[in-house]
Amino acid sequence: MSRERLFQSAGIVARFDKKESLKLAKELVDHLYKKGVEVFVEETLPSELHKHAKAIPLNQMKTDFVITIGGDGTILRTCLALPKPEPPILAINMSVRGFLTEAEPKQALEAVEKCLQGKYIIEKCMKLSAATKETKFPDALNEVVTIAEEPTKLLYMRIMKDKEHIVNCQADGLMVSTQTGSTGYSLSAGGPVLDPQVNSFVLTPLCPLTPFHPIVFPAKTKLTIEIEKPKRILVIIDGHYRQLVSSEPLEITVTKSRNATSFIRMQENFYHRLRSRLLFKGNG
Repeated sequence: MSRERLFQSAGIVARFDKKESLKLAKELVDHLYKKGVEVFVEETLPSELHKHAKAIPLNQMKTDFVITIGGDGTILRTCLALPKPEPPILAINMSVRGFLTEAEPKQALEAVEKCLQGKYIIEKCMKLSAATKETKFPDALNEVVTIAEEPTKLLYMRIMKDKEHIVNCQADGLMVSTQTGSTGYSLSAGGPVLDPQVNSFVLTPLCPLTPFHPIVFPAKTKLTIEIEKPKRILVIIDGHYRQLVSSEPLEITVTKSRNATSFIRMQENFYHRLRSRLLFKGNG
């Protein structure tokens, strides 16, 4: 983690289906405008937010930082669309859990003010790069999921680490998750929580027919998933991007991406978030 520079431009992304999110977005637009910050909002947001801000597509939001108002889903959607390199994200929680978020709505103005004063920390999070021979998928902040096109069908797979055969597997699917993603879908599927300082990712099977437990790999690993059958599969990135894939041979490679996502934090608080929002609740 490192401390960074002052911000002169800001982008705002909010859930447009929640009145509370839009109300807070307007408050932040007005606050930033009064502070002399150039403000951009996602073009899908209502026109009343455009008075003191420019409306642009999310994939053109090349600002000094981006404020997301929503939950983890809003963050993941934003990360998929932002231009690379991604500007750092200050995430305001408007959901039930919001594990990746930094501040609650009542703390939003204070958090933004600290950003403008340079009183923040940057947390860089690893992303995954996934591809077939014909297709390069968007980078994943959380996970790359591979399942059959028809949910009732099993995947018959061969897993390779670099050039070494690891295991043959029959399962509903496979998930490769980053440290960030290890607290999400992977955790629900029985995978471990990875400390952010552990430079690794985890392979988690989804309802395996053959005995197969999650495996943690070093981040430098080139993981290859050879799909023997079926011949058409669905690749899902961070729950938002989906693409049907069919090729011969059908192989997906997953490696550490050159890109990363940067979160704005007020303090190093991974285990505080873990205690209060996911695990160990009620134990301090």
